[in-house]
Amino acid sequence: MSKTWQVQEAKARFSAFLEASAREGPQIVTRRGVEEAVLLPIEQWRRLRKLAQPDLKALLLAPEARTEALAPPRARHGHRPASAFE
Repeated sequence: MSKTWQVQEAKARFSAFLEASAREGPQIVTRRGVEEAVLLPIEQWRRLRKLAQPDLKALLLAPEARTEALAPPRARHGHRPASAFE
């Protein structure tokens, strides 16, 4: 069961906050009563991150193009001014 921590309490008792995450699972941080963030054990983070990334088979079989996931983002380069010919 996850516990809710106010941001001030999480900052003041960070070691206990971290230990609670490792022992009990995800810990929710609130700011002014609004849930803002979650601290979770690293293995759980890795598992969630892996699940969020589609594999190559899923990308290839997808009905829509998903090439942005396969290629690195393109840099925007400026063009050099054309040199004048004499």
